[in-house]
This record gives sequence, structure tokens and C-alpha cells, in this order.
Amino acid sequence: MPFQRYSLTTLILFSMLSCQTDSYLKEKQITDDYHYHHDLDNNDNFSPDGKWLVYDTRTDSGGIAESAKIEKVNIETGEKKVLLEIKNNEIWGPGAGAVSYSPVQQAVVFIHGLANSTKENPYQQWRRTGVIIEDANPNVPIYMDARDVTFPFTPGALRGGTHRHEWSGDGNWIGFTYNDAILKALEDSTGQKRNLRTIGVSKNIRSVNVDKNDENVSGEWFSTLVVRVVPDPAPGSDQISHAAGDSWVGTNGYLLKNGERQLARAFIGVVKDVNGKEVNEVFIVDIPEDITQPGELGPLEGTKDDFPMPPRGAIQRRLTFTSKKKYPGCTGIVRSSPDGTSLAYLAKDDNGVEQIFLTSPFGDDPRQLTAHESNVSGNVRWRPDGSAVSYIHEGSITLCKPGNAPFEQRILKLTQPANPAPSNLVWSPDGKILASNRLTQKEGEAASQQIFVVEVPM
Repeated sequence: MPFQRYSLTTLILFSMLSCQTDSYLKEKQITDDYHYHHDLDNNDNFSPDGKWLVYDTRTDSGGIAESAKIEKVNIETGEKKVLLEIKNNEIWGPGAGAVSYSPVQQAVVFIHGLANSTKENPYQQWRRTGVIIEDANPNVPIYMDARDVTFPFTPGALRGGTHRHEWSGDGNWIGFTYNDAILKALEDSTGQKRNLRTIGVSKNIRSVNVDKNDENVSGEWFSTLVVRVVPDPAPGSDQISHAAGDSWVGTNGYLLKNGERQLARAFIGVVKDVNGKEVNEVFIVDIPEDITQPGELGPLEGTKDDFPMPPRGAIQRRLTFTSKKKYPGCTGIVRSSPDGTSLAYLAKDDNGVEQIFLTSPFGDDPRQLTAHESNVSGNVRWRPDGSAVSYIHEGSITLCKPGNAPFEQRILKLTQPANPAPSNLVWSPDGKILASNRLTQKEGEAASQQIFVVEVPM
């Protein structure tokens, strides 16, 4: 990892808060209506100017399927605005949620269940699509990824459900996880495992039109899968049966040995060790600029009995090999440093304690970032300047600097320990504010997720 330089203010802050356990930063509660959740869902929820946070209104009973609104709140004034409202939404959907802001424009993307479907459960994993709403045009959905479940299928369209949408740093791409409706139906008819989760991307290059019916959706972006999954990976191989926990590598990709920058997504893939036992490992997939050309594995649009296949130039690589460790496996969302040099993920150390580890896009030997005596509980996010990693530990929002200094000198607790612990951390674009969810309760009201922010000195 390149040597990190820190301002004198940052070094003093780490020193003070590491030594004084009562020097916590003051949190500010932004939302206070308790009849529904304000769920950030561990996405990129800040508007490009850092003034607004976007969230969904999921429920405990129905989850995102019962979320009928996408809203945003001003972190200074508490003003709220509705970006989307689904009229007559039911507990089973269609629903809208897991929303993220574009880093370059006033627009958001989120999961939307099939709005016109006459079938039950329009919010099934394989029956969703990505919708974009521009702040200036609330309730005017822009359907991002096309969905075509009628043969012959259409290049640039998918056949299932996209979720966990994430904009690239330049706003021209959106990455997501995916489940396939065609293969889910095949699984139901044959009893063989085919409903596998994988990863895809959409690029804002051209619209994709498909046959009109209640299950199909035309989209404004061109979409393709970029990760290959198989039902039964060969033991000891790099084949995977499940891909998720994905995010973009770097704000603008990572630097290749030849000096060029490479677009990529890092993720957790499920392999089988030599004994046939499933193990979660860190992978990366390099994504070509042109995703319209089919690769050697098959057509972009897929077939009646197999997935849409990655485009020419998509290269999938395994980065970690933990199967022989005392505690094998990696978990969480793989989060990249802004410069693309380091990928952070969760794994157990030799004492069985969940810690944050780092590796590079080239699969260098993993380095242990944290050395806590109890588990890191997740929500790993890099500060936008790359100076520290934030996460939750023992109910506190915590920062840890990379580097070679003793662990105790590299960490600080930002907030008092809380139970339930804060969740869904997200940084403002300038790195000055860290937002989170807390499950809170008023007398006579059910507990609900509220939004809090804390100012973090630079």
C-alpha cells in the first residue's frame, strides 16, 4: 500500500480519541418520525453536494416490498422530499428500496418490483429492475436495465432481477447483483439448483427495447452479466456458485502494471475446497469498456437453459486462498480504497476473531488491518480521501488508519457504544460527515430506523 500522509489535525484527533475513551464526537439525529424506517441500507446515500441523504421506507413486516416511498432529507434543515411514491403498494410489492445517489448528478437508482405484473409477489429476487429518478422530476421513473423473459432474448437485456445498484465514480456505469427468472423456472421444473446469484453491470450507452408484456421492461441502459457462476463448482477450482458482496474498485478503477486504469468490481465468490466444502473468497472481475460484444462463453442474452454470458474482455480472478487457514472464508461487502490499491473485507484471524483484512487487485498476500479482541461487526467503508476505514465495533462507529504503526495508535472510537449498534455507514463526498442508521424508539411508538450524522474532523 502507498505511504499515507495525514494532516496534523488528523494525527492529533487520533491521538486524543485513542487515549480518552470519553472524548466521543457528538451525533445529530436527522429524522424523527417513528411510524416507518428511514433505511440507508449501506449504500451511497449522500447527494453529490453532501446536503441530502436518500433512503427507503421499508417495514418490518414486508421489508423493501412494502416500501412505497423513496425519500430524501436535508441534513442541515431536516426538510424531507418524496422522490417516488407507489400508489396502492401492497405488503408483497411491487416496492422500492436500497437506493443510492449518483456521485455526479442529482439522480438516484434503486430496486423496483415489477410494476405492471399480474403475477403474485412482484418483488421476488428474479422479478425486479433498477429505476432511476432525477431529483428535478420526482415520480418519473427511468427504467435502467431492460428485462426480457420471452424467447428469443435480447442482447443488452437481462431476464430476472437486479438489486444493490451502485453507480461508478463517473456516473456512467451501474453495478448490481442479479438473479435469473428463466433459470429459477428451470430449477422449479427440474429440481436442480439453478437459481444462483451473480453480478452484472449497466452502461449508459443506448436504450434496449424488448417485446411488450407485463413481465418485460424496456431499459435506457445496456446491461450484461460480468461474472460466471455454475451450480456445482469443481472441488479445488476457482469456479464459483454464488457471487455477491460486490462494489467498484477505486473511484476510477485501479492502475495496471502498464500505467492504464482498469474498470473492475470486487466481490465475494463461493468456491469448493479440495474436500468439496464451500468457502467464501475474494474475487475481482475486470470489465471492458465495450460490453456489447459477446465473449467465448456464449451469448450476452443467454439461452433457455443457461445464464447471459459475460462480454468479451471480462476477466474474473480469485484474489484470496483461505481454505487451508485455521478459520477459512471471507465475508462482507468488499470495499475498495478510492485509489483502487486496497480491497477491504472481513475474515477471521488465527484466534477466530472477525477482523478487517486488505489485499490488492493483484491478489497480493492479505494484510490484517485491525487487531481487536472481539469481532468487527461490519459496515466497512473507506473515508473518501483514503486515510482511514470506518466500521462498527462493540456498538461504536470506529476508524482505523492503514499503516505500520501499532494498532492502538491507528484506531479511534467516534461514538459511544450503543445497543442496538449503529448500522449502514455512509460518508459524505467531502469526507467530513459520517451518516448511519440507529434503531430508536419513542414512548408509545414501535422502534424504527432513524438517521444520525456525526462531523468527523479532517
